[in-house]
Amino acid sequence: MPGTTLPADVNASREAEILAALGTRLIVLVGMMGAGKSTIGRRLAARLGMPFLDADSEIEAAAGMSISDIFEVHGEPHFRDGEARVIARLLEGGPAVLATGGGAFMREDTRNRVGAKAVSIWLKADADIIMRRVRRRADRPLLQTADPEAAVGRLIGEREPIYQHADLTIWSREVPHEKVVDECVDALHARLCGSAEAATDQTSGIVGAS
Repeated sequence: MPGTTLPADVNASREAEILAALGTRLIVLVGMMGAGKSTIGRRLAARLGMPFLDADSEIEAAAGMSISDIFEVHGEPHFRDGEARVIARLLEGGPAVLATGGGAFMREDTRNRVGAKAVSIWLKADADIIMRRVRRRADRPLLQTADPEAAVGRLIGEREPIYQHADLTIWSREVPHEKVVDECVDALHARLCGSAEAATDQTSGIVGAS
């Protein structure tokens, strides 16, 4: 069953099978801000023995300024162009787990590149979970508004129909991080290795595959 604890040697075998099936492809995490892409991505990368990449950090390094400053100085269209270029470069770098910003997957050319170079996982989170998490940080340019809750609701409405194009969907919720990682591993193994485990078990955090 998805999320079930398995002996260490079985887990190691499953993880080796996932790596072999991935080949040169990446695992790309998509979803809303606050969905846990960086947190889960780091743990998933460690589990699989792969490098972890954070697109936002890579964008800041390339620009020599924070994302908030890029938005303020140059505007969102400039940021989105740079984001697309950085992600395109990272997708050419070989196997890794890549966490993307909330708006990255909205761009069709980026989705097409991810489809060709990676297996994508949508970390899906409810609005109340997202708000609870993003309130802890003050560096979300799209939430610098008088009504952040309304902004999150609008973004969810715009983005979720596009996020649904990801290869796999996993619920991000208030459970131990390792449980969500387990579910990502189960879903990846089912999709890539043809395992018999159900990838659509609605009682777990695995929503299914597109």
